[in-house]
Amino acid sequence: MKIASLAALAAVVAGAAVAEEMVKLELELPKPLFAGTPKSIKSPNLERKAVVPEIMVPVGTENIAAGKEVTSSDDFPVIGELEFITDGDKDGADGSYVELGPMVQWVQIDLGAPKTIYAVALWHYHAQGRAYRDVVIQVADDADFIENVQTVFNNDHDNSAGLGIGKDKEYIETNKGKLVDAKGVKARFIRLYSTGSTGSDMNHYIEVEVYGK
Repeated sequence: MKIASLAALAAVVAGAAVAEEMVKLELELPKPLFAGTPKSIKSPNLERKAVVPEIMVPVGTENIAAGKEVTSSDDFPVIGELEFITDGDKDGADGSYVELGPMVQWVQIDLGAPKTIYAVALWHYHAQGRAYRDVVIQVADDADFIENVQTVFNNDHDNSAGLGIGKDKEYIETNKGKLVDAKGVKARFIRLYSTGSTGSDMNHYIEVEVYGK
C-alpha cells in the first residue's frame, strides 16, 4: 500500500512538472511608424529607459483576448470601433485604432470565462512618440469590477484617476507597445484606463493582447 501511494505521488509530481514547462513569451510586433528621436517629453514619472520584461509562460499560453467582446466608458468613440482593440491589427495606421473622448476613459474585455493571465500587451498609438497618462490595468471576476478586483499595472503617480497611487512609470509609445507581467492572476474581465497623453487629451487604443490559459 505504501509503495503504491509513493508511486501515485511520484506520478502526480511528474505530471505537475510537465504542466509547468515554461517558455519565453515572444510578441509579434508591428512595423515602426515613426523614425528618429521623439520630441522632448517632460513628466515627473517618465521612465528614463524603456524596460521590456522577459516573461516566462507555460507552454500552450495564447492570446485569450483575440476576437473577444470589448466595451468602454465612452459609448460613442470619436474614431473607429471598439472591436479594433481585439482584432489582431497592431499596425496603428488610420482604420486600425479607436479614439475615445478626453478625461478618464476605460476599455474592458470579457474573456468569456475565468482565466489565468500571465501577461498583457498594450498598444495605445505608436505613430507618434507620446506618453499616455494614468495608465491602469485591472482585472476582476465581474463586469462591474466589484468582485476580486486586482491591479496589475498603475503609472498614475498622483491618483488623478482615483484608482490609487501607482508605482509603475509612464513610458513613450513605440511599435513595441507595453508588455506587463500579470503574474498568473485569475479573472474573467480586464479593464484598461487612461487619461489622455502628452500629445492629446483624447484616449487611443490600437490593440490589447492578454496571454493566458
